[in-house]
Amino acid sequence: FSWTGAMAKAQVQQEPRLETTEGAGINISCSHPKIQTNEYIYWYRQLPGKGPEFLALTARGSKELPDIAGHLWVSADRRSSALWLGRPRRGDAAVYYCALGD
Repeated sequence: FSWTGAMAKAQVQQEPRLETTEGAGINISCSHPKIQTNEYIYWYRQLPGKGPEFLALTARGSKELPDIAGHLWVSADRRSSALWLGRPRRGDAAVYYCALGD
């Protein structure tokens, strides 16, 4: 896995901060306009005081993430993706990362 996240080569762009109220859905978007054909889209989150936690990996389309009551969506041209959290709780407060990798 080769890490090409925001800190490495600025291959992805994300909102610096999002807020919602408990139970109100939230959409976390990620832009990756220079994605290559062979690259996958990875999503992680890092809870306060914890290490990064892998959430999902996809190449295209959409995917349900039942463990976090979420849904991952990728645009048809693969240049953007979004993580939808349908029922966020206080325990879901974290830093959410997207990244590209082989």
